[in-house]
Amino acid sequence: MTIQTPTPFPQQRSVPEQVTFDRRELGVIMSLYGRMVAAGEWRDYGMSFLRDRAVFSVFRRAAEQPLYRIEKDPRLRNKQGQYSVIGMDGQILKRGQDLRTVLRVLERKLIRPVD
Repeated sequence: MTIQTPTPFPQQRSVPEQVTFDRRELGVIMSLYGRMVAAGEWRDYGMSFLRDRAVFSVFRRAAEQPLYRIEKDPRLRNKQGQYSVIGMDGQILKRGQDLRTVLRVLERKLIRPVD
């Protein structure tokens, strides 16, 4: 007779396999995206869901570098804020806890003088 050791239950991971935007966050981002497309500023977007962050990239044309990246990094939630807007050159334009507040830096691009 052989004695088998019991098989342990699978443990839940504290870290998700990938970070995503939830429905509310995507609604806020897509609202801004729609306004910028209507203004003729943006033409395409791409989303990447990685292990440590979620990225929404905005393009003027599909074959070039992204103009802006909107990133969600949950590791920075208790530090500088999990949301950030990053420019084409890699410079962080705005970072914070509230997505709407962070995206205001891009809404300024919609304000133009009237001729």
